[in-house]
Amino acid sequence: MLALDDLPDGWAVKRLSDPAVATLNPKKSEMNGMSPETEVTFVPMSAVDDSSGIIARPEVRRLGEVKKGYTYFAENDVIFAKITPCMENGKCAVGRGLRNRLGFGSTEFHVVRSGAETTPEWLHHILRSQQVRDDAENAMHGAAGQQRVPIEFLELLEIPVPPLPEQRRIVARVEALTRRLDQARQARQSALDDAATFLRAAVARAFEDADETSLRPLGKLTGIIGGNSIPENAPLPNPGEERLGLMKVSDMNAPGNERFINRCKLETSRAAAVARKLRIVPAGAVVFPKRGGAIATNKKRVLSFPASLDPNLMGVFPLPKSGLISEFLFWWFESLDLAELQEDGGIPQVNKKHLDPLLIPVLSELEQRSIVARLDALRGKVDELLRLQREVDAELAAFTPALLAKAFRGEL
Repeated sequence: MLALDDLPDGWAVKRLSDPAVATLNPKKSEMNGMSPETEVTFVPMSAVDDSSGIIARPEVRRLGEVKKGYTYFAENDVIFAKITPCMENGKCAVGRGLRNRLGFGSTEFHVVRSGAETTPEWLHHILRSQQVRDDAENAMHGAAGQQRVPIEFLELLEIPVPPLPEQRRIVARVEALTRRLDQARQARQSALDDAATFLRAAVARAFEDADETSLRPLGKLTGIIGGNSIPENAPLPNPGEERLGLMKVSDMNAPGNERFINRCKLETSRAAAVARKLRIVPAGAVVFPKRGGAIATNKKRVLSFPASLDPNLMGVFPLPKSGLISEFLFWWFESLDLAELQEDGGIPQVNKKHLDPLLIPVLSELEQRSIVARLDALRGKVDELLRLQREVDAELAAFTPALLAKAFRGEL
């Protein structure tokens, strides 16, 4: 709940449905008599940026196309997403620069129009505040995945109402501080992007400079295994029995170190896997998506354990006596854009025939480990920047609700 005790002198606590505070879901009858050819702004849910709280990608349609079946709002009205997860994510914006000052949007919006005692910006910040979103989430009705905030929640919502000049002063202060926070976040992200670009360039140079006489076809030096269907009911291993991972493409997103996959959602025993004729990829193999849109993610990870892969994955590992070490193979794969190898037409896919002829340098173990150490050090610096960025994002995410809470208590 918004903290509404001990407010400054001149402030009041009022319900949002008080006509002096706001009008909820204004009537379409306001447009009676307008030509159906009138151009209006159209706002699908996807057009509202949940990070900035603005309408970022509006469309233009004719009134006759949207008057029936869509939510109506006008210039300076606040649109507030009522469906999960859009509401929790902060999809709430003020209608600005609307074509002919008219807007229509998703039926999953509630509309809040400021009254004589409020400004649109004040209402917008209140409705986007974490306190209101948390209360709205608790008030949702409906089946799982389709829950909505009922209009009764907004009707009964009590908010602080300072004098209009004070509202404008506080909003200006909040927005100035928010801009500074965004600048700090962007500066940190720019540094992270620069570091990642530098790392990619360093990886490319490490292999572009290889002596041509050292190059050998990948298929002669590695095992290349595509995934196969993995049974959901695979028996779990008995105590002491060797475990084998059953890896799905979703496991590429497992948390932790970005290079290694340390666990899978399913496990079985090696004996059960052999009995089911599953192809087994050894620990140390480089694993990556081989088909569909997942190829574009260009993710490569290293198995920490032997595993069988689902049909969307492929594993590549050094053969005995190949001279390749697993860490070097990983960094060599990092220099590749797998999307460039995929077949045209149908479902995008990378197959063994695309990988076999690729040329990889065969260097001494000392040279390979030197390259690995250099790239690992660079990767460590990028990871540290990423860690700092996450800390900054967490601090900023915590600061913004605290800032708004102070604003609504009159402490700014």
